[in-house]
Amino acid sequence: MTETQPLPRLTLSRQIRDGLVRRIVSGELEPGERLVETRIAESYGTSQAPVREALRELEAIGMVETRPRRGTFVRHFIQQTLRESYVVRAALEEAATRLALPAGTLPADALRADVAAMREAAGRGDVGAVGTASVSFHRHIVDAGHNELLKHAWEALQIEARTSVTLLAVEPDLGDVADEHAELLDALLSSDLAKACQLTRDHQWHYADLPHDAHGRAR
Repeated sequence: MTETQPLPRLTLSRQIRDGLVRRIVSGELEPGERLVETRIAESYGTSQAPVREALRELEAIGMVETRPRRGTFVRHFIQQTLRESYVVRAALEEAATRLALPAGTLPADALRADVAAMREAAGRGDVGAVGTASVSFHRHIVDAGHNELLKHAWEALQIEARTSVTLLAVEPDLGDVADEHAELLDALLSSDLAKACQLTRDHQWHYADLPHDAHGRAR
C-alpha cells in the first residue's frame, strides 16, 4: 500500500478485517485484548474510518465486542457461533433451492461463472477471491428463490464476513472448495430436487463441524 495509490475504503476495511481475523485465529490477539483504533489505523497508514468499518463487521459476527466508554475487545473465538450460523444457513439455502429449482429460476450461466472463478482463484492460491466467488454462487441461489424474507434472513447472517473467517480459520484446500461447488452445481442443474436439496444442506453442515451430520449420523 502506498500514499500515491491508496486503496478504496471498502477494500481497505476488508484488508484490515481479514488481518485482524488472522491475528485472532492465530492467537496473536488474545481473548480480552483491547483493539485500539488509532494503533490499527497507524499500522495500515490510514484514518480510523476503515478501521471502524472492519471492527463493526467483526462485532456483527461476534469476534469482538464493544464496551461503552471502554473500547473494543477480542471475544473468545467464535467457533460456536460459526457452527450455529452454518446450521441456519443450510436451512435457508435448502428452502431457496426448493423454491428455485421447480420454478426454473436458477441462473445457470452465472453459477458456472462463479465455479470457474473459484477454480481460477484456487489455482493462484487467492483465498479472498475464492470466498468472494463462493458467496456470489450461494447468493445467486438465494436470489433465485424470489423470497424477500428468506433473502433478508440470509443476508443478516453476514455471509461474506463469516465465509472469510471460515476460510482463514479452517484453511481448507481451495481446489476442494471449488470441486464441492462444482458438484453442487451439477446437482442443481440435474433437476433432481431431492439430491440438490441434500447436497445444499450437507454442503453447509460440513462447515458446522458438529459431531453428527444433517441426518443425525455420527461423524
